Amino acid sequence: MKKRMLGGLLAVSFFLAAQAGAAGEDARVKVEFPAMMKTHMLGNMRDHLRALHEIQAALAKGELDKAGDIAETRIGMSSLLAHNAAHMAPYMPEGMQAIGTEMHHAASRFAVVAKEGDLPRSLGALSKITEQCIACHAAYRVN
Repeated sequence: MKKRMLGGLLAVSFFLAAQAGAAGEDARVKVEFPAMMKTHMLGNMRDHLRALHEIQAALAKGELDKAGDIAETRIGMSSLLAHNAAHMAPYMPEGMQAIGTEMHHAASRFAVVAKEGDLPRSLGALSKITEQCIACHAAYRVN
């Protein structure tokens, strides 16, 4: 049921992004945060992007264990407390929360796969993380 709901959210997200591009308008859902929380959330997203870069660099060097550690500590489920996720969630629409939660789960799954040492499977698992980033940024915008 959750996978079906998430699949539907992804489909809607990609549809909205395509429509926004075609019409020249930003059709994404505007999400309002208090100023300090907005700054904090944008900082978290920039750190996720830096972590993805560090993961890719580690994979390129064959350092799959290191890539897994970065993913789990910076993006995975164990990172939620450090990112104050519980304080941010009440301001997020349900769909945004679902995509974010799936992104964190995908990062934890990637960490497990990377530590198994299989680069092709690790790259596939990594794409599941960025798939969630794309879906969220296609459907939502912070104002």
